[in-house]
Amino acid sequence: MSIWSRISEAISALTSGEGLSTVFDRLRTPPERSVAFTIAVIALGAKMAKADGQVTRDEVTAFREVFQIGDADAQGAARVFNLARTDVAGFDDYARRIKGMFSEDASILCDLMEGLFHIAMADGIYHPNENAFLEEVAKIFALPEGSFETLRARFVPNSSPLPHSVLGISPNATLEEARAAWSKLVRANHPDALTARGLPEEAIKMAEKRMIDINRAWETLSGKAA
Repeated sequence: MSIWSRISEAISALTSGEGLSTVFDRLRTPPERSVAFTIAVIALGAKMAKADGQVTRDEVTAFREVFQIGDADAQGAARVFNLARTDVAGFDDYARRIKGMFSEDASILCDLMEGLFHIAMADGIYHPNENAFLEEVAKIFALPEGSFETLRARFVPNSSPLPHSVLGISPNATLEEARAAWSKLVRANHPDALTARGLPEEAIKMAEKRMIDINRAWETLSGKAA
């Protein structure tokens, strides 16, 4: 059974009345955890896409970018999206369930938030309702202090001094401190390190995009100091 068939099966169980606890309890162990991660991003993203009052083609396209969905899987992915969008369960139910599943690894929750930011900005507009939605999810996830602001800085133009926020350092940090922060992030987000931690493929793909921002932030700061 393909991953999209397993995802559709799980979402169908939710929409037919089976409880979140029952469904997610079946997805706690590898490789089903990758199914749970994908469901979480799709379900939260589908509900967030409606936060500004409409679901645009750009937002749907963003799902395909996050999950690298090929043409052969497009129909299955669309079904999952539509099931999640019409599901009566609130987004906070999904958020709390996924928080419990990945509570031992806060970084994967940051990865999930990153996917949501990508979808939120797909239409080029960061709507106040989307911000409120994402803030509430971040609160439920209990993200490390400053993580939400760092993500918002990366995705939302003019939200804060981008290079420092991406590296998680003070605007007054020295070049040496910036280099140390950059090195730490590069090591933590290297695909080999993420694979060794058993993170799902979707999280690794998002980390690859994150590395571009991390390296760009360091190049910007080191270039200014040169």
